[in-house]
Amino acid sequence: MTTLFFVRHGVHDLSGLVLVGRSGPGLNAAGREQAQWLGGRLLRENVDVVQTSPQQRTRDTADLIAQQVGRAAEIASALDEVNVGDWAGHSFAALESDSRWKQWNATRSMARPPNGETMLEVQMRVVRHVENIRAHDPEHRIVLVTHSDVIRAGLLYYLGLPVDSFWRIEIDPGSLTTLVVGEWGAKLTSLNEVKAA
Repeated sequence: MTTLFFVRHGVHDLSGLVLVGRSGPGLNAAGREQAQWLGGRLLRENVDVVQTSPQQRTRDTADLIAQQVGRAAEIASALDEVNVGDWAGHSFAALESDSRWKQWNATRSMARPPNGETMLEVQMRVVRHVENIRAHDPEHRIVLVTHSDVIRAGLLYYLGLPVDSFWRIEIDPGSLTTLVVGEWGAKLTSLNEVKAA
């Protein structure tokens, strides 16, 4: 069976304020602290591989984890942030007046960001990546450092839930979610683990 440790990157200075998309800053001090905690938490998991989205915030997170678990972080484009197209760089406050933004958050199965990708396209690339890993080495224990909606898309597929259920799954910054996948199906063994306050 393949064990997937889905990690959402730590916080940065624009977290919760701006839809940074495929850009944005690296981690701030709080985000680095979250990544350090994640590395310590993953030390006991016998990790084989650490992979990361190409974005700076995920690479910063992955590098701090990789240092602690003794693995080099590999960039995997399949883990990249959702392409939010023309919305990238806009504040969440500004997006609230856009009817397309409201539709995107109500029905991800039928909506597309302007000049961006659908949630189903995100799901397809994440699942294809995971299945390639499983085909290559089904016993891998792999850390996938990525973004909240990318994690949700993968989890929903393996749990057999529709993509419009994405709001039912909380994925906080600096969190760890563990999914085990085998020929028999998939099992969620932890969801949204975060450093205790």
